[in-house]
Amino acid sequence: MTTHGYTNPDILVEGDWLEEVIDDSNIRIVDCDPYDAYGRAHIRNAIGIPVHHYIKEPGYDDSPRGYPLVAPPDTMKEVMERMGIGDDNLVVAYDSNGALWSTRLWWVLNYYGHTNVKVLNGGWKKWYDEGRPTSIDIPTPEDVTFTPKADSSLVCTLGYGVSNVGNEDVVFLDVRSDGEWDGSNSRGNTRSGRIPGAVHLEWLNFITDDKHQTIKSADELRAMLEEVGATPDKEIVTY
Repeated sequence: MTTHGYTNPDILVEGDWLEEVIDDSNIRIVDCDPYDAYGRAHIRNAIGIPVHHYIKEPGYDDSPRGYPLVAPPDTMKEVMERMGIGDDNLVVAYDSNGALWSTRLWWVLNYYGHTNVKVLNGGWKKWYDEGRPTSIDIPTPEDVTFTPKADSSLVCTLGYGVSNVGNEDVVFLDVRSDGEWDGSNSRGNTRSGRIPGAVHLEWLNFITDDKHQTIKSADELRAMLEEVGATPDKEIVTY
């Protein structure tokens, strides 16, 4: 485990810990990179994600049913069970893009009640450079049961967000790119800009500026967040 002064240090794990437990049959190591990259090489015993519908199923109209930006329970159940991830498994997620995708899986699993999930600090690049075990073999998933139990408290609905614009106790933290923040990059959307009163800290500021892109120290993170007003006494809504 990592011990860098974080409030919840067990969420983030280091390569030396994972290498020690890599053959534990209860652990599901998940490669969150695109499946073709997973097929070329991955951490030994890791499973790949054949589809990324766990984020949001294409064409799924979430607003009436309350699953914003998350696939519906039956889709999540099907994808996780196909990968051999059951209710009792510890999941360790990683990627090669600064934990962008692995933290998404971490969040979605937490949203659906599977809180026994961690993220590998530095992901694939750091693991590979350290000479740790890799493979091209694809494990055969075990027969398991995944029971999705949505925790709506982890989601800010549109109505809740609108009602709290201007609330001094709520901080809207915009972690998108600088261009999306200032409106110069619409990413093809019909509207651009930001939530009124939001503060900005692009997500890349949370990781180191090197090839391994590890999560910055707790002191660095706290200092950046405090500078923009995202402090522990506030409710933080990220987007």
